[in-house]
Amino acid sequence: MCSHLGDRVRATRAAQGLPIDQAARMCGVSVGMLSKLENGKGVHLDYVLRALDGLGLTMLVVPKEHVPLLEQAASHAARESKAYEEGRARDREWD
Repeated sequence: MCSHLGDRVRATRAAQGLPIDQAARMCGVSVGMLSKLENGKGVHLDYVLRALDGLGLTMLVVPKEHVPLLEQAASHAARESKAYEEGRARDREWD
């Protein structure tokens, strides 16, 4: 589970074009702490939440049986967001 969280944090940081030191400063955590989080190592929850907030992420705590529904919803939202951005890019080409 920690590795999945770390993967998401690293992917989000990379998508934002942030080097780890800049992201750590932005999140209010040390580079070492952010590195531990990204590598699936144990990190205190308050640091996890600080890093998530700094990167524009959040954590939900839900019953396990709801996870498949949330994964479907997240996948759908990602597809919709991508389609919206592609449409905006096409619109800009016409300008």
